[in-house]
Amino acid sequence: MLINSTFTLTVPTSIILPRPYGLELIKQLHQKLNLEIGTENIPSVSYSGITGDYLTSRDFITFHPEEFYQLSLSGLNETSAKAISHLQLGDSLEFLGAKFNIINREDEITSYEELYTALVGNEPEPIRNYHLQFITPTAFSQGNSKLCLPVPTLMFHSWLEKWNNFAPVYLGGDELIAYLNNAILLKYHKIQTRTYQLHKGFVNGFIGDVRLQVFQRADPLLANVANLLVQYARFAGTGIKTRLGMGQTIIKN
Repeated sequence: MLINSTFTLTVPTSIILPRPYGLELIKQLHQKLNLEIGTENIPSVSYSGITGDYLTSRDFITFHPEEFYQLSLSGLNETSAKAISHLQLGDSLEFLGAKFNIINREDEITSYEELYTALVGNEPEPIRNYHLQFITPTAFSQGNSKLCLPVPTLMFHSWLEKWNNFAPVYLGGDELIAYLNNAILLKYHKIQTRTYQLHKGFVNGFIGDVRLQVFQRADPLLANVANLLVQYARFAGTGIKTRLGMGQTIIKN
């Protein structure tokens, strides 16, 4: 089972929160889900934080009553997906003295088998162009450092690692990544660097739009596997610290 639940939020008056509010919020959500946080090497929950048009200062974030905000949770295995599907937040979300009204919830529910069958098993005509939008800061581990650039190999490695960990269908390892590295081009990007504030310290990441292109010479089956991983990104997120709100990824048509 896979689920992505998106809550639409509003605030009755302007609300100011400390920039690293996200850790407190995800802790509270995990308590409501009856899930432990930080015990998995590869997290089974992806979380967006609260996204939308807010004002950021050095230490605080201000949310405005005229705006709509979103909060997304994804469950990548049976336990976390069922917990999210049964999550009842009522009509408001309260933490750190702030109150957000919940005005809508949308659930996208599928399974690994359904995704694989539709996008690979049924042998559809390959999709060779992808438009990805990174809505929260995204970065990748590279040794002891962090890289905040949309490198296709690192993106696909991030998605493949989670897919192989949670899905019943194994897609491949380093040999698949090596093939995709020679078959997919970073065609376009319009990105900006953003600092993601953690409880202690910060991480630099990128946000913005990225377009990838699969070469015509690429094997159709492996092109479909690439598309499967791209579509999986909307559940899994991209890169590091997706359990804390980084790497939230939208696939645009």
